[in-house]
Amino acid sequence: MVKVSRILHAGYVFECEGTRVAFDTIFENPFSRNCHAFPAVEFDKEQIRDLKFSAVFISHYHDDHCSLDSLNMLDRSTPIYMYCVFDEIFDWIRQLGFTNVNSLALNVPVKIGEFEIIPRRALDADVDSLFQIKAKGLNILNVVDSWIDYDTLDLLRAQGPWDLIMWPFQTMREIEVIAPRSAAPSDGLIPKEWAEQLKALNPRFVIPSSCQFSMESWSWYNHAFFPVSYAGFQKQLKDLLPQAQVVRLNPSCSVILNGEGVSPAAALPWIKPVGPQDVDYDYQPKLVPPKTAEIAKRFPALTAEQFRRVIEYCQSDLLEKYRSMGPPEDIYFENPRLWRLSVFDHQGQGQEFLYQVHGAEIETRTAATEDIGWTTEVSLYKLHAALQAGETLTSMYMRINDYDFAPELSSAVAEVDVVEDPLVRCLFNGVFGAYQLAQLRRLTGCQ
Repeated sequence: MVKVSRILHAGYVFECEGTRVAFDTIFENPFSRNCHAFPAVEFDKEQIRDLKFSAVFISHYHDDHCSLDSLNMLDRSTPIYMYCVFDEIFDWIRQLGFTNVNSLALNVPVKIGEFEIIPRRALDADVDSLFQIKAKGLNILNVVDSWIDYDTLDLLRAQGPWDLIMWPFQTMREIEVIAPRSAAPSDGLIPKEWAEQLKALNPRFVIPSSCQFSMESWSWYNHAFFPVSYAGFQKQLKDLLPQAQVVRLNPSCSVILNGEGVSPAAALPWIKPVGPQDVDYDYQPKLVPPKTAEIAKRFPALTAEQFRRVIEYCQSDLLEKYRSMGPPEDIYFENPRLWRLSVFDHQGQGQEFLYQVHGAEIETRTAATEDIGWTTEVSLYKLHAALQAGETLTSMYMRINDYDFAPELSSAVAEVDVVEDPLVRCLFNGVFGAYQLAQLRRLTGCQ
């Protein structure tokens, strides 16, 4: 038998006959800046520091799966196994003092006590991996929050039958909340590809996995970011696979899996549930998002030095970065476009910067002498955090193209991928591990 326990989001602990293996160990609430455990929990950090894991496996480098603050709580002799195509991350983990840090290769098994763990290829192989876990004749698939391509699906189908699959049931509307004006409402259904893949794999049990978090209590994202409810997923899966059982596993909760089935088990003592635990997502497709000026009031004031740093970036560093990247991929920017960047302080007061963007060229403008062709809004606080602390796009509350464009531009703007936004490109294109590197500098005192 295997005991499976949930940490939160994509984090799990697997135990079998004295072997204890953890996956995507995040022991923070909130994590990734503004991701709060949902349902709410607290971590007993003293107990976590006393934990002895046989190994820790990390599926990929995103900050909601690999946090150096969380790893920093663990015994430095713990073997760390990670899938990442960037070598820097392994060195950063070693700089924390870990002495057994390993790079995972796809389809190459790792034997840890009673477990055989096999990294499998995800759709975006430059970023993600999934895990096949075998123990005591049981066959488990942890999809993490990846997408599966059809070559991998053929391989996984041949590896069946599957006793348990952790499936990332929540689609998340990361781009839609950045550009809500152009976002179509969700129907609350899982993607057709997921339904086909779940049916092909035909597991006995499914844990709705990943996405066990909400945003700040005031955030409109809580009703716009998460379109799939637990109840909705369970109903869809019942219609799709009537013989499969959905097992909701809240943070700290555990089950025993064996050939007979699944049964409840003792919870993880170092995670304390807080308040109601059988909560669900409440997607509201007609919700009108607050203005960026109002959201900016939720964040602290910058110091004078921090303010200077952001303004300097907008006036000069941003232009240098933009010119260094080459032209955007979208043909929209092959013609000159007037871009308006608006930044808001803690009082909701805005300051505008105008630029003319033309392919790989960018110049400042002092006035709008033509129709505005692109707009970006962000708080000063969050822009500074992106520059200095590795803040990621999903927690920045950036707003793109919340503007009434001239009729001749409106339809063309609507066709452009919002990640072609000039500020998004300047902050995030070609950047690896900014969040973890900022953590490392703080933890090691190397600023």
